[in-house]
Amino acid sequence: MKKLLEQYLKNLTDTTRRGDAREESYYKHLDDLIKQFALIQSIKKVDVTILPKKTEAGNPDFRIWDGKNHITGYIEAKDPSVTNLDYIEGTEQLERYCSTFPNVILTNFYEFRLYRDGQHIAQAMIGRPVIAKRLQITPPVENVDKFKELFEIFFSFSLPKVQTARSLAIELAKRTRFLRDEIISVEMEENGSKGHKQIIGFYEAFKKYLIGTLTEKQFADLYAQTITYGLFAARTRADGEFNRRLAFDYIPHTIGILRDVFRFISLEEPPKSLQIIVEDIAEILQVADANKILHEYYRTGKGRDPIIHFYETFLSTYDPEIRERRGVYYTPEPVVGYIARSIHSLLKSHFDLADGLASEDVKLLDPAGGTLTFPAEAIRLAADEFKEKYGEGALHQWIKKHILPNFYSFELMMAPYAIGHLKMGFIFDELGYKMADDERFKLYLTNTLEMEEIEQIAIPGLSSLSEESHLAGKVKKEQPVLVVLGNPPYSGISANINKWTERLLKEDIDGTQSYYKVDGQPLGEKKLWLQDDYVKFLRFAQWKIHTSGYGIVGMITNHSYLDNPTFRGMRQSLMKTFDEIYILDLHGNSLKKETTPAGGKDENVFDIRQGVAIALFIKNKKAKEPKVFHLDKYGLREEKYEWLDQ
Repeated sequence: MKKLLEQYLKNLTDTTRRGDAREESYYKHLDDLIKQFALIQSIKKVDVTILPKKTEAGNPDFRIWDGKNHITGYIEAKDPSVTNLDYIEGTEQLERYCSTFPNVILTNFYEFRLYRDGQHIAQAMIGRPVIAKRLQITPPVENVDKFKELFEIFFSFSLPKVQTARSLAIELAKRTRFLRDEIISVEMEENGSKGHKQIIGFYEAFKKYLIGTLTEKQFADLYAQTITYGLFAARTRADGEFNRRLAFDYIPHTIGILRDVFRFISLEEPPKSLQIIVEDIAEILQVADANKILHEYYRTGKGRDPIIHFYETFLSTYDPEIRERRGVYYTPEPVVGYIARSIHSLLKSHFDLADGLASEDVKLLDPAGGTLTFPAEAIRLAADEFKEKYGEGALHQWIKKHILPNFYSFELMMAPYAIGHLKMGFIFDELGYKMADDERFKLYLTNTLEMEEIEQIAIPGLSSLSEESHLAGKVKKEQPVLVVLGNPPYSGISANINKWTERLLKEDIDGTQSYYKVDGQPLGEKKLWLQDDYVKFLRFAQWKIHTSGYGIVGMITNHSYLDNPTFRGMRQSLMKTFDEIYILDLHGNSLKKETTPAGGKDENVFDIRQGVAIALFIKNKKAKEPKVFHLDKYGLREEKYEWLDQ
């Protein structure tokens, strides 16, 4: 070992003597040292990857593999002239590496420091760089045993098997954040690189065809989460070995958009830095039994929707502010359960469908799917009804013939779309149904409020965007539905303004009265809040049920439309379309400083300031005189949840 270190120090000194050495000039010596050390210690098939880095961001400089596709750890190297590693230890860059990767060495080629799970656990100085630099001679070897012990500890590392949903969510979140901030964001700025062209190609297509206001920063976030949850979805379908290259094989052929993303990630040559972190995420999923963790999480009563609880934990580490910024809030289970059960009951009482949601006549659509909380609950309720009446024997056939062809959802954001597909695979798994390669849940990546279909895209690897748009377009324009449900986004100044939404709101379209007039006259107001997204989604749902002939809308939205004068045209229009309207006003409007009638505290069922209401709109087969039923529910959040659960 001593001879090995003497030769290594001599090589470093020879390079220093040249006078023009940069940090990279020393890489080959460290590469040789690691490989020779592994040889002496009989550590087989060690693979060292040197990672090019153009900025202070990106991956550490070296990745060490154990030859079995498992990552041992990372080494961050600094130029030998950097003698104060204490200072480097406190930098944001090193803190980022140590909080993301569990086994990291920091070195200036002479001193080595080892960090395990962010803790500095060993160090060894094998020679004095000042001797090489000033005296131009090879420094004597020091601390041979300490060096040997440090590298033995480094090589002894293997990823601990993640046992709980919480720890898996945190490990994935740390790496996804690194992928977003240090890899994708950096690649998007690297003009001319191959990776830049591919990633920017995806970004520009999404901006052009789906979200016109999408920024590069937002795209980096969506793309990073999509990669992680796409890997997760693929892992749940893989029984044996799993890695970046194999992921593509486990993405169903029917989910073309995810296959396009993973064609680039798995089969082509993405930038080295991207390959490395994706391999790291894949390995976390490989050593964790992801399926088992989720199913156990489900069975130990962590709620009916383990994926959402998992995603909440993930977000709290990945980016705690993300939900606040995006105006997307997951819907509490008591709210989802109340709406789904109400619809299930109304289908029986008003539409002569004895099996409710389980009836094969039910066509259901969630136009703002998010992570599919509403369709998931509807499927769970329908399956319980079916099993209770007909037993489990025919359940498989019922899912194939009823749920897969008749339940639909739309989602605009790529990350919830990937999570939604993951969730549906999980739910069908729980019901004992394994989706075949040519099957998918009909969740489409589309803007609900855009009727124009995307023309055929010539960009390689993105043809699926237009295919998905075409499939969604058929549901929007041609498919009659009996149930529309969900929690549409709320944003007062909507980015969803196009010819179709303007027509939808302002014209009497297909026999539904415009929201911009009342008693045949224009509203005559300058400030109109009718451009809020939730209004457009309610209008879309109204139009969809009206053109289908009859049906139910069940949604939770902002409650402003119930009494604000601006919405009087909307209220009149809804009463002309629907015979029965049930309003459960859950209040919780801290903007209006709402209290209970007795002056007590009134809390929102969401973490938002805007008050909300659940509405059930029924259009019967035979028109009746319209009736509106209204109930106010004030009080603490938990009290409201309890009431909804009953």
